[in-house]
Amino acid sequence: MARYTESVCRICRREGQKLFLKGDRCYTDKCAVTRRAYAPGQHGQGRRKLSEYGTQLREKQKVRRAYGILEGQFEHYFEMANKKEGVTGENLLTILESRLDNVVYKLGLAASRPEARQLVSHAHFTVNGKKVNIPSYLVKPGDVIAVREKSRKSPKFEMILASTEGRIVPKWLDMNRDTLEGKVVALADREDIDLPIEEHLIVEYYSK
Repeated sequence: MARYTESVCRICRREGQKLFLKGDRCYTDKCAVTRRAYAPGQHGQGRRKLSEYGTQLREKQKVRRAYGILEGQFEHYFEMANKKEGVTGENLLTILESRLDNVVYKLGLAASRPEARQLVSHAHFTVNGKKVNIPSYLVKPGDVIAVREKSRKSPKFEMILASTEGRIVPKWLDMNRDTLEGKVVALADREDIDLPIEEHLIVEYYSK
């Protein structure tokens, strides 16, 4: 599967805001968006007014990159959201938040979504007692996500827990840091999304 291999800080600079792809670094003065608040590249500092289509495209790209999703999969999620009852844009965000890699990140078991995706792929987690190594796995209310027994005492998770100490877990999740288990209490609501997203622009983009 194709994946982005360049500096993820360029992604944040391109979108003009922090997408928190580098974990702790994003909260410090070393953050690339803080140090160079303009788009990367030779013409990054030039001012350019976006068209209506360009604004919609940028919003779609921002969300896709924040969650680390390829184009085809993002379109699939939009189709799923469009078929569900309710507001399509909000449905889309709920689906994205339900991905296992995002849930691991929100529980504080990874410093960033890219790290969570890697940890899930390396089979460090179980869902309801069964090993799951698919980052795009969609969790449901009642699911229990836990660090696998043999991974719990690894130095890696000790560092992660130290770096995520104090992170607020959203109300739709419940986390026990002593047992390294989290539970999905409910699906995420619109107000639970902490990224500045204008989902109506994504709906308009796909409605053309």
